[in-house]
Amino acid sequence: MNRAALRYAKAIINLAKETNKTTEVNNDMLLISSTIDESKELKVFLNNPISKSDVKINVLNSLFGSKINSITNELFKILVANKRITLLPFVAKQYIQLFDKLQGIEIAKVTTAIPLTDKLKEKVLAKVKSLTDKEVTVENIVDETIIGGFILQIGDKQFDASISGKLNNLRRTFETNHYEAKI
Repeated sequence: MNRAALRYAKAIINLAKETNKTTEVNNDMLLISSTIDESKELKVFLNNPISKSDVKINVLNSLFGSKINSITNELFKILVANKRITLLPFVAKQYIQLFDKLQGIEIAKVTTAIPLTDKLKEKVLAKVKSLTDKEVTVENIVDETIIGGFILQIGDKQFDASISGKLNNLRRTFETNHYEAKI
């Protein structure tokens, strides 16, 4: 599903580049992403296969109509026509990531067991900026299963300082040692 969303996002960003509307479309995608994330009803409605395509377009137009760029409006029509409207939140997120990359902004994803405080977020941001020469934004992902600590991901690099990660490493060490002891 993410590959398809990425293809749509790439097509939209290329079209936005041609018309010098990348920032406006990015603002649309930020609005769409936050609106869908905040509305369980909208998410369910867009994923409902029983709802007719023209009804979905009408709802999207009434929600975003005058607030969005014509490129974004065309995206709605294309996704509905291709029966891919369920990809809309994923396309929006992919577009935002492509736009940030285009602007030279790196996203540092910090996964923690509890939400980061603003003060801690600033410390993480300062540390990440010192490690990379790019502009950086911090995205906090809350995942209680990591128990404590954090997982930092910048681009394709990941640093796991979570308690669950350390426990998994310890378990693998014991399993390897136990297996080697039997041999």
